[in-house]
Order: sequence, then structure tokens, then C-alpha cells
Amino acid sequence: MKLVPLFDRIVIQHIETNETTASGIILPSSAKEKPQMAKIIAVGEGGVVDGKEIKIIVKPGDVILYSKYAGSEFKIEGEEYVIIRQSDILAKVEQ
Repeated sequence: MKLVPLFDRIVIQHIETNETTASGIILPSSAKEKPQMAKIIAVGEGGVVDGKEIKIIVKPGDVILYSKYAGSEFKIEGEEYVIIRQSDILAKVEQ
């Protein structure tokens, strides 16, 4: 199944983070915060949204930081995804 977001929507997937602290303490899943770093899976085509022309400036494969409470979470074929708006992206992570 292929996800194809519309307009300024972007499909992202969380990047797994370490489950232990730097000092070696193992964190239970209930103590972990929702990660805010993700990899872009698919992007919409942009277009006119709310009367404004939106140009998509990110691409699949980019790693991003996004707003903490942004988006809608979905589980498709056992994989978890989040769909956000481009305006919810705070920064691209360049490696």
C-alpha cells in the first residue's frame, strides 16, 4: 500500500531513539516522550491551501524535527505513521 498525501500534507515515520540514558539507566516505555524526530516517507504536491500558494520544500528521505503535538497518527499494515502539515516542521536535520 502506498500513502499519497494531499496538498501540504506530509507522511512521516518516527525514528527510533535509544531506550537508555547516557548513564546507562533503562527507560520504560511509559517514561519516554513521543519522539519529535522523523523521516519523511511521502509529500503532497502543494497547491493553494486556505487561499495561499504552498510550495513543498522537503522531500522523501529528509529527517526533520516537528512540533510536539502536530499531526494525526495512523497504523497501516503494522507500521505507524503520522501525517502533518508542512508548517508543523520546525527544522531539517542535515547529517
